[in-house]
Amino acid sequence: MIASHYAEPLACRIASPTSLRNGPSADSGVIRELAAGEPFDMLDDSLGWAWGYAGDERRVGYVRSGAVGD
Repeated sequence: MIASHYAEPLACRIASPTSLRNGPSADSGVIRELAAGEPFDMLDDSLGWAWGYAGDERRVGYVRSGAVGD
């Protein structure tokens, strides 16, 4: 697969405890729980869901946009 461009991640932190999910839905499976203060590198934020990678192990998934801080 060839990508025409790459998104530069925006370095953020989780502002409030939340679940990292497989998809942009409250019904999606939970990958793991994230604590406030954990790193979250955001690649996209749309329709109330932020997509990126979280924690020291850099697991990729979705969190509610409101759970992401600076």
